[in-house]
Parts: sequence; structure tokens; C-alpha cells
Amino acid sequence: MAKVKFQDLKKMTNEERNKKMQELKLELVKSKASAAKKGSANPKQIKKMIAKIYTAEKQNTNLNKEVQEKNKK
Repeated sequence: MAKVKFQDLKKMTNEERNKKMQELKLELVKSKASAAKKGSANPKQIKKMIAKIYTAEKQNTNLNKEVQEKNKK
């Protein structure tokens, strides 16, 4: 798993972000399962990356709303 920078997430389209989100969620489930068996995994990093994606989506929707409001005036 490679870390994803926030700037790269902002440049991604919604479809790319959703695909990445699904991959990370699957990886999180796998790491939790392996942690239960072996006792070591890195779910914390995966959760941070998922949070970054949610933040990027939120900022993108807020930006779109602001642009639409300016266009209405």
C-alpha cells in the first residue's frame, strides 16, 4: 500500500476517488482479519487514508456549491 498525498486526491475525479475508497476499505478488512490471526497489522494508516479521501470529497462539494451560488447572483 502506497501513501496517497492529499494534493493527488484533490486532482482525482469522483470515480477515481470512489474506486480508491473501495480498495482501501477492502484492504482494511483484510488487515483487520490478519491482525486477529497474527497480531500485527496497519489499520491505522488505512483509516487515515480513507479520512483523507472523505475530506477531499467534502472540500470538492463545498467548492462546487460556492461556485454555483456565485453564478446565481
